[in-house]
Amino acid sequence: MKITSVAAQILDIPFSDGGTGEGLTPTAWRSLETVLIRIETDTGLTGWGEAFGYFCATAVKAVVDRMIVPALTGQDFTDPATMMHDLQRRLVLFGRYGITMFAISGVDTALWDIAAKARGCPLADLFGGGQRSEIPAYASLVRYGDAAVAAGFAKRARDEGFATLKIHEITVPEIEACRRAAPDAGFVVDVNCMWSVAETRAILPLLRDLDTLWLEEPVFPPEDYATLASLAGPVPLAAGENLCTAWQFSALTAAGAVTHPQPSVTKVGGITEFLKIADAATTAGQTLMPHSPYFGPGYWATLQIAAARGCVGLFEYLYVWPEAAPGLDQPMPRGGVIAVPGAPGLGFEPDPETLARFGVH
Repeated sequence: MKITSVAAQILDIPFSDGGTGEGLTPTAWRSLETVLIRIETDTGLTGWGEAFGYFCATAVKAVVDRMIVPALTGQDFTDPATMMHDLQRRLVLFGRYGITMFAISGVDTALWDIAAKARGCPLADLFGGGQRSEIPAYASLVRYGDAAVAAGFAKRARDEGFATLKIHEITVPEIEACRRAAPDAGFVVDVNCMWSVAETRAILPLLRDLDTLWLEEPVFPPEDYATLASLAGPVPLAAGENLCTAWQFSALTAAGAVTHPQPSVTKVGGITEFLKIADAATTAGQTLMPHSPYFGPGYWATLQIAAARGCVGLFEYLYVWPEAAPGLDQPMPRGGVIAVPGAPGLGFEPDPETLARFGVH
C-alpha cells in the first residue's frame, strides 16, 4: 500500500459560548479553526487526522503543504510509529515543538486511521481492544470573567448531567461563584499560566477548601517543572496541553511536577506520542486527563485511546455550541458520558456540507 496524496484543509466553524470570547486567546475567540488532514492510498483507503489550528491554522497548513506532503507522498505505508519516527528526524531542523509538531500530529492520526481501517477494526482494537464502550466527560467552560455568567453556565452544565466541570476563571469571586452554583460536582480550575508563584501559593488553600480535583497550569512557563513540583501538595496539579512529544512528558513526570499529565493528541505528536505517554503513565500509576477542546478527528482519536487505555480518566468536552461539526454522527455527551464509535478506524467521516460551507480556500 502506497500513500498517493496528503492534503490539509482549514475549516473555520463559528461557535457561541454565552460569553464575550475574551480572555483565553490573542483576540476574541469566536470560531473553531480546524486543520483537517486527509491521506489517500492506492488501495482506496483514506485516513483522517486533525492538527491543532486555533489562531495558527495557516502556519500549520503551510508545514503540511511544504514539508510533509513532499516527504510522504509516494511512500510505502508500513506502520505509523515507524513512519512518524522517520518524519520527525527529517523535520528536526524546523523545531521539535510547536507548529511543526502540530502538523505532524494530524498526519500521524490520519496514518493510524488507515492502519485500523486496513484491519477492519476500531482504532482501540489495535491497542489491545476497547476496555470501555463509553467515556466519562467533563464540561470545559470558557472564561467568562463575570461571576454571575460563569455561575449560570456552571449550573447549566451540571444540570445537563456533567458530573465534573472545569472553569477557566482566574479571580476568586468567579471561582467561588462557580463552586456555589455546582456544589456537588467535581470541580477543576484551569488558569492557563496566569498566576504568579506567590498568587498560586496564596490561593491553593482556598482551592483545597473548595474540594478542587486539580489545578491546571497555574504558572508561566508551563515547562518550569521544578516550580510546579514545589507547588504540589494542597491540591493535585495538572499540566501538559502545551507540551510536545513523550520526551517533555518524561521530564514532567521525573520532576514529580503533576498528578495528572495532559497530552493533547493534536499537539503532542499524534497518537504515536500519546501512546508512549499513556504507557509511561500506567507504569507510574498516573491518571491522564487529556486536553481535547476540539471537535474534529482529534476528538474521535482521544475517545479511541481512552477506550483502550485505562490510565485515561476523563474526556474534556469543550462547552460551546458550534454551528456545525466536522464529522458525521458526532458522538456527543449524554448524561455526562460519550459513546466510543465502533466503526473501523477513528470512526470519523467528514460531513461534506460542513467542508463545503466552512472550508477556507
